[in-house]
Amino acid sequence: MLQLTDIQLTGFKNYGSGRFHFTSPVIGICGLNGRGKTNLLDAIYFCCLTRSYFTASDASCTRFGEPGFRLEAMFELNRDPMKLVLVYRGQQRKEISMNDVPYEKFSAHVGRLPMVMIAPDDIELVNGAAELRRRFLDTVLCQLDPSYLQYLIQYNKVLQQRNSLLKSDHLPSHDIHQLLDAYDQQLAEPGAKIYTSRKAFCTSLIPFVQEHYTGIAGTSEQVTVTYISQLHEKPLSDWLPQTRQKDLAIQRTSTGIHRDELQFNLNGQPFRGIASQGQRKSLLFALKLAEYDLLKQQKGFAPILLLDDVFEKLDASRMHNLLGRVCRTGGGQVFITDTHEDRLRHTFADLQLDAQIIQL
Repeated sequence: MLQLTDIQLTGFKNYGSGRFHFTSPVIGICGLNGRGKTNLLDAIYFCCLTRSYFTASDASCTRFGEPGFRLEAMFELNRDPMKLVLVYRGQQRKEISMNDVPYEKFSAHVGRLPMVMIAPDDIELVNGAAELRRRFLDTVLCQLDPSYLQYLIQYNKVLQQRNSLLKSDHLPSHDIHQLLDAYDQQLAEPGAKIYTSRKAFCTSLIPFVQEHYTGIAGTSEQVTVTYISQLHEKPLSDWLPQTRQKDLAIQRTSTGIHRDELQFNLNGQPFRGIASQGQRKSLLFALKLAEYDLLKQQKGFAPILLLDDVFEKLDASRMHNLLGRVCRTGGGQVFITDTHEDRLRHTFADLQLDAQIIQL
């Protein structure tokens, strides 16, 4: 079992200094808005994924007036201690060590302490832009497969270079086409690897999503998840030369895995067009719990689960079903925030959970 036992925050968001000791597999964190409940969860997430859940900028996680921040966390994996220290010194300088041994590459840490988080704005995973669903796929797959992250970094770097070239207006046409030939070759291999991983993952994901959706919603509605990709039709190495003239005209790369999408259907109809708010929330939690199950299946132990303000997002019945599934049968450590301590205590008592309550 993976468990976080201690965490110390220095200069992180609203924390000048804070230390917390966790003694239970189920931890409730309660307090008024603005007291740092979500920031504490984000610090835990940062320790596991080397970045914030809410922002791409490490600098924005630094407390106002501080030059940087420091996170120190003690984990146990099958009772073996794991000491993680993460220091951000400003100017994009970040250091991470495990058991006092520095990582040469942060990517080597991703997936070692698997993590799933559910936050209020995550409903956009169902309602919002395709980019959010691709990010969902990437976050899971980077934790499942270290090589996936390397392919993703490589692909995005070359894609950025190719798009910059497509916007160029000072190079001769011959030179542009020669450079595009090179970039097309460099995109093809990582693109193919990412596509293959996403396709296999989505095949595994579907039955878990259906099972969790049925359990949370308490209905027999049929939810399906379909992976949409241009690479279903032909390889990226065939697409890029065929769409080059279009790409030059619109000044961006129009084909590739950066255009992939997840499509959700409810009883055979597009989910977004007919689903109620309750159904959309049930799908969100089903997707996240499917992520949880797949990580648990491959890692051999349950990831840490962070639930931020979920009481405000589900009705009582769906909430009871959700917590029953993750707290009683999940087998991992769960952190839950809420503004109402009484509601937390009542829920834990109703589910017969021996939980720790932390008041901020």
